[in-house]
Amino acid sequence: MGQTLSEPIVEKHTSAGEDEEFAFGVSEMQGWRLTMEDAHAAVLDLNHAPPNSSSTTPASTEPTKERTRFFAVYDGHGGSTVAKFSGDTVHFRLRSTAEYQSGDYEAALKRAFLATDEDLRANPDFVNDPSGCTAVAALITPDGKIMVANAGDSRSVLSVNGLAEPMSHDHKPVNRGENNRIVAAGGFVEFGRVNGNLALSRAIGDFEFKQNKELSPEAQVVTANPDILTHQITAEDEFLILACDGIWDVYSNQQVVDRVRRLLGERKTLEQVAEQMIDYCLAPDCEWGGVGCDNMTFMIVAILGGKTKAEWYDMIRTRLERGEGHQTPSSFPQPYARGPRGEILANSMKVVMGNGSGEDHPPPSPPPGYQNSQDDPDHEQQTSSSNPTSAGSLFSLAPVSIIEALSRVSNYDPTASLSDPPTTGPVSSDPSSDAHPPHSSETEPSTTTGPADSSSSQPPPSSSNTNTNAIDSSTTTTTSNTSSSTAATDDHASTLSQSVDNSKLASSDV
Repeated sequence: MGQTLSEPIVEKHTSAGEDEEFAFGVSEMQGWRLTMEDAHAAVLDLNHAPPNSSSTTPASTEPTKERTRFFAVYDGHGGSTVAKFSGDTVHFRLRSTAEYQSGDYEAALKRAFLATDEDLRANPDFVNDPSGCTAVAALITPDGKIMVANAGDSRSVLSVNGLAEPMSHDHKPVNRGENNRIVAAGGFVEFGRVNGNLALSRAIGDFEFKQNKELSPEAQVVTANPDILTHQITAEDEFLILACDGIWDVYSNQQVVDRVRRLLGERKTLEQVAEQMIDYCLAPDCEWGGVGCDNMTFMIVAILGGKTKAEWYDMIRTRLERGEGHQTPSSFPQPYARGPRGEILANSMKVVMGNGSGEDHPPPSPPPGYQNSQDDPDHEQQTSSSNPTSAGSLFSLAPVSIIEALSRVSNYDPTASLSDPPTTGPVSSDPSSDAHPPHSSETEPSTTTGPADSSSSQPPPSSSNTNTNAIDSSTTTTTSNTSSSTAATDDHASTLSQSVDNSKLASSDV
């Protein structure tokens, strides 16, 4: 991974906005990285958002049910310029296309991504810019469709009565369809990376991988051409999440939805939910491979469905209390183990990855339900015979969170107390001597407060106002945290296979 700070920057830039149909909260944090390279956009009324605006949307006479909304997260690498440009540009490019004006939203999203890429290439200010960014963008249409366009490994997930429904699929060089395009364009995949360098296969920018003048933009080694998934909103739908890979490296789709639901059951505001999820994912140190040390952006979009926000909170709470739909757990594993579990983590990684057990294990299969496209068989994972990382880069072969990796070890109990003896691996002589001891248990039971108005949970007192990319009638706060995250209280295992880091860029991570 790239260079990191001696201490993380935990100040968060947070904003929120709402209308009668949708509400959102978004927070971003630099974390351990030297610079902040993420960007985002949140537009509650795309048709009336003023060009080049980055603060508010003027009042519109258009009924809210007829509005088009746009939400996006851009995860930069090699610098922040392409991500920031995309955060200011993609939605306006989208709105200006003939396809958008005619209602062909899927074609409009593709055109917006590619046109933004073309704008960057034509801009003299970006001629020698080596940076790029992922892009995951959700367009919510007036007829109640959520259309998510994705290029790269940021991700979007929809909570359908508590069940995590993927609204995007990661673009990794080891995916068969991606690998075929890379090779056909004159590139190669080495150590799970494009030309041994880039850990994802689609992005805006990254023009060093788009030099074949005989090929279309869609056929380049790295392309900005997005995949698009569409979902018709129903009464079962609760909220949409968009986040960069700094979140998904730590938790799986379902684990993120579960944690968010429990926070909503506690009447946390959407801004607080976004901030809390970032805190959960922040690593206590960066000595073992980079997971939890990335920039982090987390956005949640509440699908109100004709309810007031208070009624929407009540709906989530009622479903949790009655156990309706997906059974959301009440306690959760910590992603960063300490004491005896730290040894289990290190040993478990060796077993799963086949580099410490005396025999060569195949790479792990993708999580249940994972696929790159429901309709395109070419998006299957590469087989080990054609994959240069077949010995097992745990995070480059499939979107596997660190907790998912642990769950593949049959005797790992992610909800066991630290006081429980480990079932395998060496035992640390003194678990209590760890440097991050605030919690006495690796699980965090979730408590649900009594009925309250949705505004009962106020932002932290230390918040103050600042600017963000949110384009809406939103409020914006900056939260200064004086201590490390509540979720990052457990120490890392001291060793982890170097191949975990293969999912990040060699010089500057994605």
